[in-house]
Amino acid sequence: MNRKKGMGMLKGSGWPLLMLMMLSVGKMAASSEEEECENRWIHIRKLPSRFNLDLLANCSEYPMLDDLCPYLGNHGLGQKTHNRSRSWYRTDPSMLELVFHRRMLEYPCLTQDPLRAKAIYLPYYAGLDALRYLYGSESNFSALHGLHLFHFLHQDNPQIWARHMAHDHFLVMARPAWDFSQPLTNDPPFWGTSFLELPQFFNLTALTLEARAWPWQEHAVPYPTSFHPLNLGLLDSWITRARRSKRSILALFAGGGGGGGSSSPNIRRSIRSECENATSDPSYEKLCEIVDCSNGVCEHDPVRFMRPMLQASFCLQPPGDTPTRRSTFDSILAGCIPVFFEDLSAKSQYGWHLPENEFEDFSVFIPKEEVVFKGLRILNVLQRIPRSKVRSLRQRVLALIPNVLYRKHDSSPGLKAKKDAFDLAIDGTLDKIRSRVQELHSVI
Repeated sequence: MNRKKGMGMLKGSGWPLLMLMMLSVGKMAASSEEEECENRWIHIRKLPSRFNLDLLANCSEYPMLDDLCPYLGNHGLGQKTHNRSRSWYRTDPSMLELVFHRRMLEYPCLTQDPLRAKAIYLPYYAGLDALRYLYGSESNFSALHGLHLFHFLHQDNPQIWARHMAHDHFLVMARPAWDFSQPLTNDPPFWGTSFLELPQFFNLTALTLEARAWPWQEHAVPYPTSFHPLNLGLLDSWITRARRSKRSILALFAGGGGGGGSSSPNIRRSIRSECENATSDPSYEKLCEIVDCSNGVCEHDPVRFMRPMLQASFCLQPPGDTPTRRSTFDSILAGCIPVFFEDLSAKSQYGWHLPENEFEDFSVFIPKEEVVFKGLRILNVLQRIPRSKVRSLRQRVLALIPNVLYRKHDSSPGLKAKKDAFDLAIDGTLDKIRSRVQELHSVI
């Protein structure tokens, strides 16, 4: 071919060629997205604002609670602990529903078509809506909690709800499941609402801060901590600090309870007694330290407990009103090895985030009955653990940090490549729903 003629043909067809190349790249990108999202498409159900945003408008008016308004900032992460902070916020656990909703909006596999979706997310702020039944004038009508949501779902595009008999639906409940588990037959009503006892909701998946042992539809996800990094550098910097921190305290307990009042034996009373009477050990500056978090003084002030946790080898995690504690995840962030006293505190709860078959690799278990009723000394148990084992436990704890934090929304691509508590919760939910839907259709 004549060189000039060939160049002329290429020059003349340059724009169409460029368009073809762009279309080809676009198709490849779309194809890649299709492959990545093939079994991960999620549809966010459009709900009237009375089910979510309107509940935030009353943030200062919920009875029996402090003003929740300061904790709405930064899409539920709360206000920064100080002006120069880049990762630390005064996060309230009750804002998990808002935090999760914000993160769902940037989930990469969203679809507008509910028939294409493998899961349907309900952005219903169940924990906030429950407050009027838990503390307010409607506490005598707690069996009604959730019925208004069901009526909407049943009447507005009912085919979405009916397609898989609601097995493909999920929501987040920023309270322990016990708060939504009052039997419908209770009269007069006891503590809690009956949301999870309503037959209408037996098939959906509920992500709660603490799950009960038997209902299949509940699964616990980590309590939100105060640490929400924006990029990989901030995360790595924190992990390095936790790794290099000098551990001058053998054991630390950050919490309340176990002091005056009732003299009945319990694990928190045993911990306080042992800690207050601890002797010295040449390997540590202190054998035991207590950070008194009574009356919620630590809840929105992470500095109060994170600095001591960074100095401790072991962080004691006794059950309180319920088995689980936010402190478990705070201690993991600090590289402080958690010490559990019953399986329901974590081992039977957070399988997506803290693998159940690896608990002995990152934690210590001491049965509370042995401590409370048989006189087993917690500090003696911890002192007998070889230093090499302690180092191994801490390394595993540090490796778990990304699993238990909720990174900040709009975070950097590098950090997004590491799965956090939200990502693992979505993965687990999709697997759970996929299994249930397959089982449903195999029966049908």
